[in-house]
Amino acid sequence: MSAVDLIWLGELWLYAGGAVALAFLSFGIDRIDEDARGAYIFRPLLVPGILLVWPLVLWRWIVLETGRDSWRHRHLTERNVHRSIWIVLGLLLPLMVVAGLMVKQKWPADIAPVRLEAPR
Repeated sequence: MSAVDLIWLGELWLYAGGAVALAFLSFGIDRIDEDARGAYIFRPLLVPGILLVWPLVLWRWIVLETGRDSWRHRHLTERNVHRSIWIVLGLLLPLMVVAGLMVKQKWPADIAPVRLEAPR
């Protein structure tokens, strides 16, 4: 691929994102989020993000519109992973602290301390 083709694909991606942003921010956001109804000032702030991740916005919009979203089970996998990580950290961190306290570092006894002098 040449640079011209890559720029053309980037422009195509942004044009598609612009169309999705226009449709979503015009009437889609009001249908899926009650808190966004009547709030028009923040919508231009969403445009750059929608331009970049428009397939995700479009997919999520379709899922919420069709009612296929299971809110209760949406983050269940992540919560289970986080629970496992916290259990491991809860066991591992105290062991590391105890091991660090048990390991003593000995200062060489034959080295005399040196007093630092002020610069002249």
